[in-house]
Amino acid sequence: MILLPLLLVAAALLTPQAASAVTCRDLSFEGTSYTVCEVAPASEDLRLFLRGDDGEILGQFTDISRTLDSGQTLAFAMNAGMYHPDRRPVGYYVENGQRETRLLTSASSGNFGLLPNGVFCIRDGRADVIETLRFADTAPGCTYATQSGPMLVIDGALHPRFLPDSTSRHTRNGVGTSADGKRALFAISNTPVTFYQFARLFRDRLNTPNALYFDGRISRLHAPQLNRSDSGFWMGPIVGVVSGN
Repeated sequence: MILLPLLLVAAALLTPQAASAVTCRDLSFEGTSYTVCEVAPASEDLRLFLRGDDGEILGQFTDISRTLDSGQTLAFAMNAGMYHPDRRPVGYYVENGQRETRLLTSASSGNFGLLPNGVFCIRDGRADVIETLRFADTAPGCTYATQSGPMLVIDGALHPRFLPDSTSRHTRNGVGTSADGKRALFAISNTPVTFYQFARLFRDRLNTPNALYFDGRISRLHAPQLNRSDSGFWMGPIVGVVSGN
């Protein structure tokens, strides 16, 4: 009679449903509120989304949910890179091994062209933020990849153009990865911040040696476990975790 409850507890702990696909939390760093979602790329279904089966750009979290198989859910999502007015990616983009746009290595206008910029690369068992010129030299085989800019943190150093006394503040979002590629941390500021403040979050609080800026102003987060799914601007590339089947 005593063994039965113990067996039931053990079974519950071992069931796949007991594991969460992604962990999201609110935190404060130096007086600023952020929401951070952590993903283990080796064990979770981390993907990029751009187009539906009809070839049209999706653009909303609800659109992605409608493309998933029965029994699957979108456990987390975030806008994942800059885009043209027609919502095509500005830089390099790969989805399910198929390249949509080419890698851009030269300086250009806007935040994307504030070199160094970088690529978020999802591949077998890991995810990495890689500076663009290094990415061009090493040519890693990414199943999914999105280029954006500027880099926030490069090998533990803040982007050299970021100023501690900057007055340019926006809601911002981005991603940082651990050195072994086993942790991907996605963050969005809940109030306007400078590049310098946002980069320090990744380096000094989240301990990610490389981090990449995704965007500002249109920054959006889908985090069902926090009862949050931001609406608003139509997006281009989106990163997300699919749970279920």
